[in-house]
Amino acid sequence: MAFSYIQPFQYVALRLPSDAVRVEQILPNTIINLGKYGSFHTNQILGRPYHVTFEILDRSEGREGRELRIVPAAELHAVALVEQAEIDEASTPTVANGETGSSTPAKSNVNIHDIRTNQKLTMSEIEALKQEELGSGRDLIEKIMQSHSTLDQKTAFSLAKYSLRKHKKYMKWFTPLPLDIPTLTDWLMEDRDPSKIMEMRNESLGLIGCWANIHFDGYDANALPQMDPTCRYLVVDDTGGLVVAAMAERMGILHQTSLEKDPDQSAEDSPDDEAEAHEGSSPHKSAKPQKPTPMSAKSNSITLIHANQQPNLGLLRYFNYDANTPTQSHPLYTCLKTVSWLQLVDPESDMTYQEPEIMTAEELTKAKSNKRATYFRKRRRWERTKSVVDETRAGGFNGLVVATSTDPVSILSHLVPLLAGGSQIVVYSPHVEPLAELSDYYSTSRRTAFLNAPAEDRTVPSKDFPLDPTLVLPPMVQTSRVRKWQVLPGRTHPLMTGRGGAEGYVFTATRVLPLEGKVEARGRPPRNGKRQKVQESDTPQAEDDTSSLSKTSVVEAQGDQADSDVLMAEASRDVEDTEIKTGD
Repeated sequence: MAFSYIQPFQYVALRLPSDAVRVEQILPNTIINLGKYGSFHTNQILGRPYHVTFEILDRSEGREGRELRIVPAAELHAVALVEQAEIDEASTPTVANGETGSSTPAKSNVNIHDIRTNQKLTMSEIEALKQEELGSGRDLIEKIMQSHSTLDQKTAFSLAKYSLRKHKKYMKWFTPLPLDIPTLTDWLMEDRDPSKIMEMRNESLGLIGCWANIHFDGYDANALPQMDPTCRYLVVDDTGGLVVAAMAERMGILHQTSLEKDPDQSAEDSPDDEAEAHEGSSPHKSAKPQKPTPMSAKSNSITLIHANQQPNLGLLRYFNYDANTPTQSHPLYTCLKTVSWLQLVDPESDMTYQEPEIMTAEELTKAKSNKRATYFRKRRRWERTKSVVDETRAGGFNGLVVATSTDPVSILSHLVPLLAGGSQIVVYSPHVEPLAELSDYYSTSRRTAFLNAPAEDRTVPSKDFPLDPTLVLPPMVQTSRVRKWQVLPGRTHPLMTGRGGAEGYVFTATRVLPLEGKVEARGRPPRNGKRQKVQESDTPQAEDDTSSLSKTSVVEAQGDQADSDVLMAEASRDVEDTEIKTGD
């Protein structure tokens, strides 16, 4: 992670005693409400390290009931240690009584009935205790357990579960955790709409990052001039930016190193436009430090292909990046590039790709300042758009990741030719049917039929060949999903609270470069490694001096002994007076 302690304006994950997770932005001088667990001031956790458990004090212990206390490790694990000791004590064999010779009977839950009358306190009385000035979480749990009529009849395991359940319900604890991709994905799957991220779990994200070979390849400044740019990935993301964020985290360009605002940066482009406009009229002006150019990275970059006018990257805001007003100090400011499908397929039809009208130096001198600023802003936007579009259309990418509900056949037909040889292709889908169809289009049987077809029938796309089957090897479809189990003696089974939904499947393949021409291989290698020569008899040539090459003679030596060797040869006709050497 980029930070080891909590900083202002940063998103953090707050883990509650019920194991639920809440994602909050730590804004200075504000109050965060955790529902029944209470509320606290954000200034009290600023500068604190992660993974520290805090307790919200009651009104009797803290001012306004919003003071925090760091829970020590001994207190934090005291309940678990006591419960484990009770379980270990209950699991020991019973000792016979020396006087009577009888053993102490073990406790059982057979005669315990879970009814409301077991708890003497009513819900109204419990709520009144929670509102009392002197009531705290520990005191409330103690009173509830004392008022339980059948508590002494519970087994050690049942008592431990009951105590743990009450601690999760009434203890006002929370633990700040750094917001990373696994935590964000689990939170979106459990507490938000999973369909917005195509029900993509951490297992699927792990498969995508592994099979696509997403990694960091060093900084541009350290790269040798003669080396080609590497780690350039092409992405189609309909998950709101989750796939882009997962790839950026693997590449080390997701988290901002500092959240301090750049004093030279403004929210709008007009000051930069004014400065650039004045540079044309006053060339002797002192040069300012050069600011990073957006979408200017030559390596370690992610190029996003989107269908709308603006890309949907809303989830990147949890990592302090806004695609509409990006921060210059964020790594994604230069490493994340966006191209629309219109710019990729037909750039001449896009208005931003067309060069604006050029103004002469005399016209710029006579123009007003706001007109000059608008002119330079349009020129910079056109230069940036043209550079990114031309670079994308030139291809040479090192990987392709697709996560969209659109037909993958129409997407791969345009993007696979843009990949370099040996690049990895990964396509995610919540359901297996689109990927099974895609795997069939790249199958061995279809590739064989394509190579054996006449040249005039090798048209792509066509009815039989929607995609070029010679560009991809070998297609595979796989899935992975983690299921939690309860593992207890005699009671091992999957948890009944597990979430259903789509499984999530991943199509993987490798981009290959087909060899031009026809490749032929004949014969089989000899078992004993021997090579023999076959001398064919002379054959007269035809009077018109036309002849054809004979078929290759096949000689195969078999057997371990010399006297059992069998020579097999195929006679040829109309051959020239040459010596044919055959290697079996």
